[in-house]
Amino acid sequence: MRVVLDFIYRAAGGLAALFIVAIVALVFAQVCLNLADKIAAALTGSGVGLTIPSYADFTGFFLVASTFLALAYALRAGGHIRVTLLTNRLPVPTRRMTEAAVTFLALVMSGYATWYMGLLLLESLEFGDRSAGMVSVPLWLPQAPVALGLAILTLALADELICMLRGAPPSWEGKGENLLSE
Repeated sequence: MRVVLDFIYRAAGGLAALFIVAIVALVFAQVCLNLADKIAAALTGSGVGLTIPSYADFTGFFLVASTFLALAYALRAGGHIRVTLLTNRLPVPTRRMTEAAVTFLALVMSGYATWYMGLLLLESLEFGDRSAGMVSVPLWLPQAPVALGLAILTLALADELICMLRGAPPSWEGKGENLLSE
């Protein structure tokens, strides 16, 4: 089961990385088109008007997708910000209990967000909601990675809580400090 769960978290992180690459490619392409337009304007006196329609909308959609798909991977890798000023001073049993309580609270909030994002996605499908940009996109398309990312985060939090209740240390323990020192 651990192999399957870790694969899901890594796959979601990989998808998030692909969306970041898509943002870079789209912005780079638009910058090249802007440069070509400036060169054409300098040579001919007027620009051609080269642009990728709704590229700002698409990069926004990709940014949201990458953010939500990366949540579970970042949790397991210790990449989420934690305020350990207080918890590091607690005795280990109290710290473990506090971390389990906070993880349970995060699980409840994530489950709630997942549920309502799923409802929003279904509503967008039912009513055929579309974006208002130059290129009208069905809203369920950018909402789907958000719902998927939240669902995977909820799964990761449930996984984390079960492991902690069985006595294992949190997966992020000791990992976050390394990110700051590198």
